[in-house]
Amino acid sequence: MNNTLFPVFLKTETAHFLIVGGGNVGLEKTETLLRQNPSIRITIVGTIIYPKLKEIIDSHSNIDAFERPFEENDLNTIDFVIIGTDSPEVNLEVRNLAKSRGIKVNAADQPALCDFYLGSIVNKGSLKIAISTNGKSPVLAKRMREYFTEIIPDNIEESLDVLNKFRSNHKGDFQEKLHDLNRLTQSFEKKKKEDGRNKYKRLAFMLALSFLMLFVGFGLSNFLSFSDFKSALSEIPNEFYYMLLIGFVAQLIDGAVGLGYGVTCATSMMLLGVKLPAISGSIHTAEMFSSAISGYSHYKFGNVNKRMLFWLSIFGVLGAVLGASLLIYLGSEYEKIAYVILSTYTFIIGIRLLVLAFKKIQMKKKIKFLGFLGFSGGFMDAFGGGGWGPIVTSTLLAKGRKSKYVVGTVSLAEFFVTLSASIVFFVSLGVSHWYVVLGLIIGGVFAAPIAAKLAGKLPRKAALIVVSVLVIVFSIRMLFRII
Repeated sequence: MNNTLFPVFLKTETAHFLIVGGGNVGLEKTETLLRQNPSIRITIVGTIIYPKLKEIIDSHSNIDAFERPFEENDLNTIDFVIIGTDSPEVNLEVRNLAKSRGIKVNAADQPALCDFYLGSIVNKGSLKIAISTNGKSPVLAKRMREYFTEIIPDNIEESLDVLNKFRSNHKGDFQEKLHDLNRLTQSFEKKKKEDGRNKYKRLAFMLALSFLMLFVGFGLSNFLSFSDFKSALSEIPNEFYYMLLIGFVAQLIDGAVGLGYGVTCATSMMLLGVKLPAISGSIHTAEMFSSAISGYSHYKFGNVNKRMLFWLSIFGVLGAVLGASLLIYLGSEYEKIAYVILSTYTFIIGIRLLVLAFKKIQMKKKIKFLGFLGFSGGFMDAFGGGGWGPIVTSTLLAKGRKSKYVVGTVSLAEFFVTLSASIVFFVSLGVSHWYVVLGLIIGGVFAAPIAAKLAGKLPRKAALIVVSVLVIVFSIRMLFRII
């Protein structure tokens, strides 16, 4: 057996901890103990005590501190010792003196001197989970803590209260209680997952199917008779096959890394000579179906943060409606100027993707103005035919959010954004470039489930570099063509 640790949860009301060292390690250990019990009794001894640690000491009457070297008498009345000096000799001396008194010791970054470890701890109400890697990788333990903190719902305390009440009122013996509690929790979890999935599945299916019926029905009734449709099938233009491939590749990358669909399609369609409002309209019409499948796939695999989804979707829809309306006006009145604006925009997005490919993901930071981010992404996405991913996904990743949840949440929110933009374009322009739209739809639909499984696995850097280079080259070529 490689790991012989036995996890134990201590009641800290009567425990007395000694922390030797007043630097960063001492600060970290003090904060760790206070997070579990703000009233825990702590004594700190260090030749130098950092100012930030002094601030904590001054605000807690339960902490005693002495700015001097360690003395053996400091071990009097102590239950546990945490050693955090930068001197191996001092650490070993303190450890040996503590062991001679039967006091348990933890030494930072020195597993051989430890009797116990301070693992990473997940706190959600009354639920507490301690994570340890047997002293091998504190960083991994920290990452696991962040993972469980995010996936465990904030309202878990309500479930614990219900289960506790059920257990208290249960009149059976221990085995009967255990059996009923297992059955209750299993059915609750199953029902919660199924209800959530079925709720979104029905909504996405109904919206996508309704718009698909409108799209196909309008196209057939206004553009193609049955005989025309048969003739068209035998003479499918090359644009269909181009868009089939572009739609598949774009959705594969977009679903896997969270961006790239719109700008890839937009620059390609500009080179094919498609009118500007039709570019964004066709992309959003096609992307709506693939994003519905992609969003549901991510929801099914548990890749969605519901709070983030709410703010991005609501404000993203508002931005998309405004952006689509502005593009329709400019594309009709000032076509050449709009082409220049759009090509410049896709060029900038290509540069941003290239920078993002080489940028290291930062530690998790608080996101301010999440609604504004959704609005900006929705507006530029509808106006430029793409940009939701490069703007929203890249910002969230830069703030240190986990790639899996960023990609899943952004992909699901994108469904509502593309739906709203598609409705605006549909009402104003009708359906144009039938084969282009159909190619994008079919290609994207086939790629969406594959992309959801690849989320977090596809080499992100390589994918972003390929997309950014294509977008930059296509944008420059389009600008030269206009000029």
